[in-house]
Amino acid sequence: MTGTDRPASFHRMWADLAPIGRDAHSGGYRRYAWTGADADCRTWFQEQAEARGLTYETDRNGNQWAWLGDPAAGDAVVTGSHLDSVPDGGAFDGPLGVVSSFAALDELRSRGAEFTKPVAVVNFGDEEGARFGLACVGSRLAAGRLTREAAYELRDGDGVSLPQAMEAAGYDPSAIGPDPERLARIGAFVELHVEQGRALDLTGDPVGVASAIWPHGRWRYDFRGEANHAGTTRLADRRDPMLSYADTVLAARREAELAGAVATFGKVAVEPNGVNAIPSVVRGWLDSRAADQATLDTVTAAIEAAAREAADRQGVDLTVVRESFTPVVEFAHALRDELGKILAERATGGGRPVPVLGTGAGHDAGILSGTIPTAMLFVRNPTGVSHSPAESAAEDDCVAGVHALADVLEGLACR
Repeated sequence: MTGTDRPASFHRMWADLAPIGRDAHSGGYRRYAWTGADADCRTWFQEQAEARGLTYETDRNGNQWAWLGDPAAGDAVVTGSHLDSVPDGGAFDGPLGVVSSFAALDELRSRGAEFTKPVAVVNFGDEEGARFGLACVGSRLAAGRLTREAAYELRDGDGVSLPQAMEAAGYDPSAIGPDPERLARIGAFVELHVEQGRALDLTGDPVGVASAIWPHGRWRYDFRGEANHAGTTRLADRRDPMLSYADTVLAARREAELAGAVATFGKVAVEPNGVNAIPSVVRGWLDSRAADQATLDTVTAAIEAAAREAADRQGVDLTVVRESFTPVVEFAHALRDELGKILAERATGGGRPVPVLGTGAGHDAGILSGTIPTAMLFVRNPTGVSHSPAESAAEDDCVAGVHALADVLEGLACR
């Protein structure tokens, strides 16, 4: 494979994957866990593994693995990301890391690299949580951060449980659960991801190294009022949960802005959801993140207090449930510093420090960080837009990401 062919390896894979799960109207992706689009992505992954002579396997939680070398040898270096999407998500969030991982292996083989450790590419299942409402299900199960019992309680908007969805897709849900034997074989996990922000665009760097992931969580707010006729019920007689919900959305923005955090109500369900009916229930999901735990606690407590005050004014009942939470993740400093050293030494011109930046987005690398050493590489996003069809990365930056990941893998696995 020549120098000009190696970028073509990335582009060919990208072109093959691009149509899968793409909505013709929005231009965004709808690759939800255990659906037809997810199955097509999984088939693509398996084909890429087999085309390279890698050992392919699916673990007990539905995560896909492609191995170069003997995984039982231990101290393996693993890279990869995920292939699922948020509703109408962009093309790069997740898939960029998986495609780049296969392309980086192609690059290393073309260099004649001699591996002294096993290397694997992984596709973690249901990272976005778009279908069942919980992010990073595959990695949470593997790391023991999600019990089998709790996983069995997960349901999608149609009432289909996670086990039912897995079984319908041809997988055995009775096997899911912690996978300590597999994780014990891994010496380092490096996840490449498109940056979900503009820090690299502002510094002019194509690639950066992650320092930490902000603490973040998801809370469900259930406002329960009284259904009634929209045309005949006096305003003074109403117990309208939509008003309480609206006040809470505004409070979330206000409190986040005051604290330098972020808070978003991005999903809402209304019952009975009629144009001429006062709702009986408004259910909204809050996503909130901050640079530190104390700030996050302050923001979420203030939002809940505002919600309860608004509910009392409208005669509405309120229940708040924390559905998921991830504390601050400081990536392993030794591994993070090693990545920076490798990239600085191999950069054109030599020696330029690689930007180190934090992120408010959650990742499988963050979930696994409490079990194995993990690190992340970010590829520049010129607009900072993510979770949207407008998400983008320049071709040259994607190729730079492949070369950076190849350099890192060579430095970690080819000594």
